[in-house]
Amino acid sequence: MPEHKQISLPVTGMTCANCVSAVERNLKKVSGVQEANVNLTTERAAVSYDPAAANLFEMVSRIERAGYGIAAGEADLVIQRMSDDNDARRLERALTGLEGVLEASVSFAQERARVRYIPTIISQNDLRQAVEKAGFTAVEIGGEAEDAERQARQREMAEQRRLLITGLIFTVPLFLLAMGRDLGLWGMWAHAPWVNWLMLALATPVQFYVGWQYYVGGYKSVRNGSANMDVLIAMGSSAAYFYSIPVLLGLIPGHVYFETGAVIITLIRLGKFLEARAKGETSEAIKKLIGLQPKTATVMRDGKEAEIPAAEVSVGDLVVVRPGERVPVDGVVVEGRSTVDESMLTGESMPVPKREGDDVIGATLNKTGRFVFEAAKVGKETALAQIIRLVEEAQTSKAPIQKLADRVSAVFVPIVIGIALTTFLVWYFIIPAPTAADVSPFTRALINMVAVLVIACPCAMGLATPTAVMVGTGRGAEMGILLKSSEALEQAGQITTVVLDKTGTLTRGQPAVTDVLIGRENGSLTEDDLLRLAASVEGSSEHPLGEAILARANAHGLALSPADGFEAEVGFGVRAEVEGRRVLVGSPSMMEKFGLDASQWREDVTRLQSEGKTAMLCAVDDRIGGIIAVADTLKENSVQAVAQLKQMGLKVVMLTGDNRLTAEAIAKQAGIDEVIAEVLPGAKAEAIQRLQQQDEVVAMVGDGINDAPALAQAEVGIAIGTGTDVAMAAAPVVLVGGDLMGVPKAIALSRRTLKTIRQNLFWAFIYNVILIPAAAAGLLVPMLAAGAMAFSSVFVVTNSLRLRKLSLSV
Repeated sequence: MPEHKQISLPVTGMTCANCVSAVERNLKKVSGVQEANVNLTTERAAVSYDPAAANLFEMVSRIERAGYGIAAGEADLVIQRMSDDNDARRLERALTGLEGVLEASVSFAQERARVRYIPTIISQNDLRQAVEKAGFTAVEIGGEAEDAERQARQREMAEQRRLLITGLIFTVPLFLLAMGRDLGLWGMWAHAPWVNWLMLALATPVQFYVGWQYYVGGYKSVRNGSANMDVLIAMGSSAAYFYSIPVLLGLIPGHVYFETGAVIITLIRLGKFLEARAKGETSEAIKKLIGLQPKTATVMRDGKEAEIPAAEVSVGDLVVVRPGERVPVDGVVVEGRSTVDESMLTGESMPVPKREGDDVIGATLNKTGRFVFEAAKVGKETALAQIIRLVEEAQTSKAPIQKLADRVSAVFVPIVIGIALTTFLVWYFIIPAPTAADVSPFTRALINMVAVLVIACPCAMGLATPTAVMVGTGRGAEMGILLKSSEALEQAGQITTVVLDKTGTLTRGQPAVTDVLIGRENGSLTEDDLLRLAASVEGSSEHPLGEAILARANAHGLALSPADGFEAEVGFGVRAEVEGRRVLVGSPSMMEKFGLDASQWREDVTRLQSEGKTAMLCAVDDRIGGIIAVADTLKENSVQAVAQLKQMGLKVVMLTGDNRLTAEAIAKQAGIDEVIAEVLPGAKAEAIQRLQQQDEVVAMVGDGINDAPALAQAEVGIAIGTGTDVAMAAAPVVLVGGDLMGVPKAIALSRRTLKTIRQNLFWAFIYNVILIPAAAAGLLVPMLAAGAMAFSSVFVVTNSLRLRKLSLSV
C-alpha cells in the first residue's frame, strides 16, 4: 500500500473559479498526486499524494507554469559554530532536504543562511531546529518569527493597491474628459484632434501596465487549455482600445472608446481589491485562534524560572503559569491550583477549576492562582494546533453543493465568448441600424459584444460556496464546534433525526448516589451511618456502583472504617465486617440468598428502578436498614438540548445498551419520546441503518470512540466531549467542550451556512442569467457592465461575512 501524504500549498494569482480548475488540473497531472482541492477564498491547494512518486518541486513547478505563484516565506538566520566552508555546504544540504524548503543558501563568510520555504508546510522554528540538529546554532534576524504567508499576501495586496491607484490616476481624468466632451461640457476645444491623442496617452498605461496581469493570466490560461476571467477582461478592454486606434489615425470613421477599456480595467481592479479585503475578513476566526498562541513561556531550568519562546517548549518541561497568563502548551498540572478560562476553545463561559493531575490546554487563560504543569503536547500536537489544522482542512475541502458551480464554471468562459461573438454578428448583420444613429453598425455591434464580455462573472460562482464555508467553520470553531469538512457542514443542515447515545452523552457517564432511604424501625441508624458502613465495605470493591457510594461518603466527610473478611458475591453485591458489625450491600436477590426478608422494601425498589436507578439494599447485623440508590444522572443541559432539537423540528431518539426500564426512565427525564434500548455496541450501526431505511437523515451523537461504527454509519457523526484529542474522534463533527447544547448549535450553524450558500449561488447564477442577455440586447454599456461585474463578487463575499455575526444561542 503506497504511503499517503497531504500538504497545503498557498497559491497566489487566482481570480476566479476557472483559475481554481486550472490549478487543480495541473496538480493532478503530477505523477503520484491522488487528489487536489483548491479553495478560491483561502487561496490554498490541499494536495493528497504518494511521496514515493511525487515531489513538492514538481507541484510548485506545475502551479507556476499554469501562471500562478506560491506564497513563499523567507528566513534570514545568523548561524553560529560553523568551522569552515564544508560546514556551510553540509548545512545547506540539510536545509534543502527539508520538506517545504524551496531553496537554501548558506554563507560561511557572512555566517548567514537564507531560506525560501512554504509556510504551510514548515515553520521558521522547524528551520532553527534543523540547524541545531545539524550541530549549529541559529539566531533569527529581527526577533520574532512573522507569519510568512500573511506577509506574502500583504505584499500581493500592496501591489494590487498600487495598480488600483495608478489606474485611478489615469482613468478618472480620461473618463471626465471623454464624458464631458460627449455631453458638450468642455466646448469646441475638446473636439480638437490632439484631445484623442491625449486620451491615448492616458489610456495606454492603464491598458498595458495596470491591466497587464489580465493579458498574462489570459495567455497562460489559454495555453493550459482553458479560459478564465482574465481572457474576458483582456478581450473586452482590448476590443475597445484597439478599435479606437484606427479611428484616431483616421483610417476608419467613428468615435474613440479609449475611456471604455480604461474604465473596464480600473473598475474590475477596484472590485478585486475590495473583494480581496473582504476575503481577508472571512479568515478572521482562524486569525483569532492563531492569535491565542502565547509568544513566550516560563519554564524551570536548573531550579530557576527562565522565559523562552513558546515554540521551544519541549515535552517534559515544567512550565510555570501565573494569574492572567495564557497556558503555552498542553500538559498536566503537577503543582498548585487555579481556575482556567477555556471559553476560547470550548465555548464554555465558566472557568474550570484545576488542581494536581488535571489536564490544561494550551492558549487557555489562567485566572486566579499560580500553577506548574508538565508539558505533554507541544508544537503541532497541541489541541489548539489540531483545531487550527482541522478548521483549515474543512475550509479547503469542497462541499457537494459546489459541484454544480464547478461544472458551470468549467464551460462558462467559452460559452460567454460564444455569446459575445454571436451578439456581434447579430447586431452587425441582422439588426438594422436606426436611420438617425450616431454610431456605425460595426461600432454598435462591438460595444454590445464588449458589454457581454465584461458583464459575465465566473468569480461570484467560484466564491459562493467557499466564502460561506470559511466563515461558517470559523464561527463554529469560536463556539467549540469543529466541522472537519465542508460536506459535514452541508449534511448537518439536512438532518431530520438526531440519535443520542445515553451514557456519557445524555448522562454524565459517572454513577452517583441519588437516594438514601432509612427504615422506620432502625432505631438510631441514620442516613450517614448507613452510608458510612456501606462505603467502608465498598472501599475494597472496584465496581462503579461501589465507587459512587464511596464518593458520596467522601463528599459528606464521613470517616470510614476498615472492612474485615471482604467478599464479593458476583452479580449480587458485597459483604464484610465493619466495626464488629456484619454488613451486606447488594440486590434483593442477595438479601434473599442470605435469608433476609426484603418484601417490605419491594415497593421502594420497584419505584426507584422505574426512575432509572439501581437500588441496593444495605443490611446491618442481619436486618435490612435501608436502600442506597445509584444512577447515572443527566448532564446539566441535556433537557434543554433535547427541547431545543424538538423546537427545530427534529426527531430525537435515544440509543443505549441498558435495559428498557432504565432507558425509558432516563428518556422520560430528558424529554425523549423514542427509545432504542438493549442494543449491543456492535449493533448500534444497524439501528442507525434501520432509521435511514425509513428515509431519515440521521445524526449520531456519541463519545467518538465506543460509538465509532454508529458514528460512521450516520450521515453526520457528532463526537461530544473528546477534550484535547480533537483529531482522534472518527466523527466529522466534534464538540470540544462536551456540552450537549453544541448539537443544536451545530445544526443551526449548518442550516444558516447552507442558506447563505444557496443565496450566494442564486445571486451568482441569476446575475449572469439576467445581465448577459441584457448586455447582448444592447441594454448595458460596457462601463456599467464592468462596474456590475466588479461588485457582484463583493456582494457574495459580504453576504457570507454576515455569518460572523450569527448568534448560536439557539
